[in-house]
Amino acid sequence: MPRVIAAALDLMDPTSVDAFANRFVGPGQALHILVNNAGIMANPLTRDARGSESQFATNHLGHFQLTTLLWPALRRAKGARVVSLSSVGHRRAKVDFEDPNFERREYDRWIAYGQSKTANALFAVGLDVIGEPDGIRAFSVHPGGVITDLIRYMSREEVRAYGVLDENGRPIIDPAHNMKTPEQGAATSVWCATSRQLEGLGGVYCEDCDIAVPVPGDSTELRGVRPWAMDREFADQLWNLSEKLTGICFPN
Repeated sequence: MPRVIAAALDLMDPTSVDAFANRFVGPGQALHILVNNAGIMANPLTRDARGSESQFATNHLGHFQLTTLLWPALRRAKGARVVSLSSVGHRRAKVDFEDPNFERREYDRWIAYGQSKTANALFAVGLDVIGEPDGIRAFSVHPGGVITDLIRYMSREEVRAYGVLDENGRPIIDPAHNMKTPEQGAATSVWCATSRQLEGLGGVYCEDCDIAVPVPGDSTELRGVRPWAMDREFADQLWNLSEKLTGICFPN
C-alpha cells in the first residue's frame, strides 16, 4: 500500500499508547478516520500494567486512552468518524461495573470477551455524544464471523464445534449465515467510516453495512444489538469507569 506509515502501538501498555498518540498529534495533522480494530478473544486470565483484565484492557481501555489522546487531531478534521469493532459476542455479557476486572468473581474467558465487546458498543454511544458538537461521530460494528488469528486461544475442536470449518479445516464462507472473508468482514467498518448514508447519525451499532436491529436480551440470534449495548446510562457509567481505570479525565 503506497504512502502508508507504520508505527508501534501496544494497547496493553499505557506508555506505548501515550507515545504513539503524541507522535501523531504533535505535528498538528488532522485525523479524519479512526478505526479501533485491535482485539483479543478468550485468552487465559492476564492483566495489563494497571492490573486490568487483558480483554477489557486491550479491547476497550487501550482504545479509550488512544481515542481521547488523539482528540485534538480528530477535532482538526472538522468532520471525523471513529469506528469501534464490537461483535455479536456482546450478547454474552453486560459490563460488570462492580467487578470489571474479575477480582472478586471467577474468571470466565467468554464472559470477559462479551463484556469487552459490550464496552466497545457503549463507548461509541458515549463518544458520539461528546464528539457531535465538534463534528466527530462514533459507530460500533459487528464485522461478522471471520476466521483470523483472533481464534488463537481456541482449540481446533472448539472451532470445529462452531461449525465454521469444512471437512478440510478451511473456513466456510457463507455471509448470509454470519461467516465471512476478512474483506467481507471489513466492509461494515469501511461503510461506517465513509458512507454518506450515515451523515447526521452516530452512536449506532452496525452490521452487514446497515444499522443493526435491536433485539431482546434473550435472543438466540447471531445478529442484532442487545439492549445493554445501547443504554445511555450504561454508556455514562462505562465512561466514568474508564476514566478511573486509565487516569484520564476527558473532556476536561
